[in-house]
Amino acid sequence: MSRVGLLPISLPQGVEVEVKGSEVIVKKDKNVLRRCFPSATTIELKEGQLVVTRKSDSGTDRALHGLARALLANMVEGVNNGFERILEIRGVGYSARQEGDKLLLQVGYSHVVEVKLPAGIKAVLEGNNRIHIQGIDKESVGEIAAKIRAIRPADPYKGKGIKYAEEILHLKPGKAGKASKD
Repeated sequence: MSRVGLLPISLPQGVEVEVKGSEVIVKKDKNVLRRCFPSATTIELKEGQLVVTRKSDSGTDRALHGLARALLANMVEGVNNGFERILEIRGVGYSARQEGDKLLLQVGYSHVVEVKLPAGIKAVLEGNNRIHIQGIDKESVGEIAAKIRAIRPADPYKGKGIKYAEEILHLKPGKAGKASKD
């Protein structure tokens, strides 16, 4: 039995939901998200709450039940508040700047790395070493943040590179850190 799937999703003030067969459209002001859900789940709007039910108790349907409910809750949260991932750039000479919908990163390569931001995703720079990736789709925000981080992941020896703000780096001691056996 899916514990997550059984929880109803309450709709905040101003959020509208339209269910058309397996497609669900969630709107608030100008923010609109659409997603098709598996046919194993049924989504109903009851008394200002969204309820996700499954058609059978097979293992696949139980897994899709919790997934569908979580995706739907993320859609409601996204159009209402939005999502944000924060990246930090560490290293001497490492920096970021923005030109239109492009993010330009100087992270130790011989060239500037250019990242084109997809529609619906916004990057806000705080100084030149902190990037706030914002958007209404949690999946897209996480994906673009992971792509930016993958350009130069933080080095485990010096800590240089791009990391998530909440990520904790455990620096390795390197060769000099070993105890000598003399």
